[in-house]
Amino acid sequence: MTGAGYPLRLSLMMCAVFALTAPRLVAQTDEIQVYTAEIAAPGVFNLTWHNNFTPDGLRDPAFGGGFSPNHTFNGVTEWAYGVAPWFEAGLYLPLYSITGDGSMMFNGFKLRTLFVLPNAAERSFFYGINFEFSWNAGHWDPHRYSSEIRPIIGWRSGPVDLTVNPILDNSWTTFSRLDFAPASRLAYNFSKTWALAAEEYDDFGELRGFLPSSRQAHQLYAVVDRNGEPMDIEVGAGFGLTSATDHLVLKLILSRDLNPHRDASSP
Repeated sequence: MTGAGYPLRLSLMMCAVFALTAPRLVAQTDEIQVYTAEIAAPGVFNLTWHNNFTPDGLRDPAFGGGFSPNHTFNGVTEWAYGVAPWFEAGLYLPLYSITGDGSMMFNGFKLRTLFVLPNAAERSFFYGINFEFSWNAGHWDPHRYSSEIRPIIGWRSGPVDLTVNPILDNSWTTFSRLDFAPASRLAYNFSKTWALAAEEYDDFGELRGFLPSSRQAHQLYAVVDRNGEPMDIEVGAGFGLTSATDHLVLKLILSRDLNPHRDASSP
């Protein structure tokens, strides 16, 4: 398998493996972001620091042994490397939380592989798919191992772009118990530096039967992006649309290429 067909075939094979899975039922999240199929250039390392704080969230843990999202800060550093124009590999470590009572907790780690159509930022239609595998601490997720399938589909017209991630969350049991948790983003780009966006993050429940609307999670974010030196910055505030959703969450994402001027052909 060589040439342009290789990443597509590899993605399809990985989809088949990850499909033998089932949902994660958690109230916490470490990464609040819509993937736009833009990746680090080949040979370039990127560091992204994800942060979110819930000043007004659900008081009850999502499962026995978990902790309440209310007044909790979650963070993770994401280490990424551009392997090819169509492939980026990533490691999330450390994942950590500071709970409402001040306890510091570490939550495990994640590995990811992201396959995309090259040069997504320059295309009117772009797509990709991301696979994540997580090793979880018991207070973070009731399942020791879980994973994510995140397709990426996007359209761009002038300064406006729309991106959809129809995410399937899972924990390695059966296909029918995959959890449908899509994310979407509508952005207006004032320039190459500044953008204003609306993002929505949802959780409908398992494919075999969606949850009643009152138990589904739906959250709408207002987001501002600044791209450029010394780092890219994304700031947002999310508002819960149902009683099963945290009422207010604040997010901050900082991102920087660690060796942006390196030539991919350099040793």
